Amino acid sequence: MELRQLEYFAAVCKEMHFSRAAANLCTTQSNLSQQIKFLENELGLPLFDRIGKRIALTDAGKILLEQCHTIFERIDYIKGAITDLKRMEGGRLDIGILPGDGDLLFDALLINFHLAYPKLSISVTETMEVYEQVVDGTRDLGITTVPMNPDDRISIIPLFHEEFALAIQSDHPVAKSKAIPFEQLQQLKMVMFGPEHQITKVIHSCCQEKGISIDTPIVTSTLSTLLSLVEQGLGASILPRMLLDYLNRDNISAVTLLNPTPSQDICIIYRTDKFMGQAAKLFIDELKSFIQSVMERTIRSFG
Repeated sequence: MELRQLEYFAAVCKEMHFSRAAANLCTTQSNLSQQIKFLENELGLPLFDRIGKRIALTDAGKILLEQCHTIFERIDYIKGAITDLKRMEGGRLDIGILPGDGDLLFDALLINFHLAYPKLSISVTETMEVYEQVVDGTRDLGITTVPMNPDDRISIIPLFHEEFALAIQSDHPVAKSKAIPFEQLQQLKMVMFGPEHQITKVIHSCCQEKGISIDTPIVTSTLSTLLSLVEQGLGASILPRMLLDYLNRDNISAVTLLNPTPSQDICIIYRTDKFMGQAAKLFIDELKSFIQSVMERTIRSFG
């Protein structure tokens, strides 16, 4: 059994058509058919049911296809490990983060990281599908909320516990309060992210818990617009306390919400069966160190 034969077999499975698979592989249909025949002879069972011009996988074919995926993943792992060993400081890192988290986690961090490791190429993408994209291999790392019932291949590194606070114009009477009960939000005009945003989902969950609804006449998809609306007094919002402390806007005050205090746990996720290069390891260490420094600065400011 040769790797090339497995690649040919997988190509046929993808197209379910010999001539199209042959074209994709830049080989002849007769050569492709011959390689599949060699594979079937070695295994002693047919891999495809040939029904006229159509084909379908046999049970043996289904088993082989499943194992092919594992084999190809391990080969990619080996190639990645060898390439990374050659370059050490080089390579590419693709990271998925939740919308809005870049303003807290990545603006300053990416600048410092690039200065320290200029050979590394880093791509950061905001998406609500961080977990799904790490699972399917689109992203090397994900910064997201701790997933429920994660895939067996997913490893989780806890990063920090994130509490949300009321962001409100500093001249507003409520801004003088250190804390307010969550249900008091009913008395305020709010500006929020859209319903698909993770923060909005957390807030809606808290509203359901309290049996209340809040007035959100303005919805935006960008953090900069939301902060501008709060600064102009057009509404209050709910944002991560750490983010508000980090941005330290003079015209925005952060007020603690009580009973409940909305929160979520943020983590790093990656595939354990996918090679983690030097770039990813370095970035994880830098990110953890950066978060620790932000948290320590926040504690000192409150002290």
